[in-house]
Amino acid sequence: MYYRHHYEGGWIELICGSMFSGKTEELIRRLVRAEIARQKVQVFKPALDNRYKADKVSSHSGSYYQATVVKDAPQLAALIAEDTE
Repeated sequence: MYYRHHYEGGWIELICGSMFSGKTEELIRRLVRAEIARQKVQVFKPALDNRYKADKVSSHSGSYYQATVVKDAPQLAALIAEDTE
């Protein structure tokens, strides 16, 4: 299940579900599709999440996607590139 809130400048989508329901797998699937479509995306991972690989978003099935580790929301906001879609 996911929720989408649309506004003039873009949107935010939430991928929700219980543990082991495939949330990260769905996120990685969407990131790969965006990459194939040549869209500029950025992935951020909280520094507190030290499971699996430190600089990658990882699923329980072993899929992963490169991510930038951030310590807080202000740092994340400062790292968003202008051309990120």
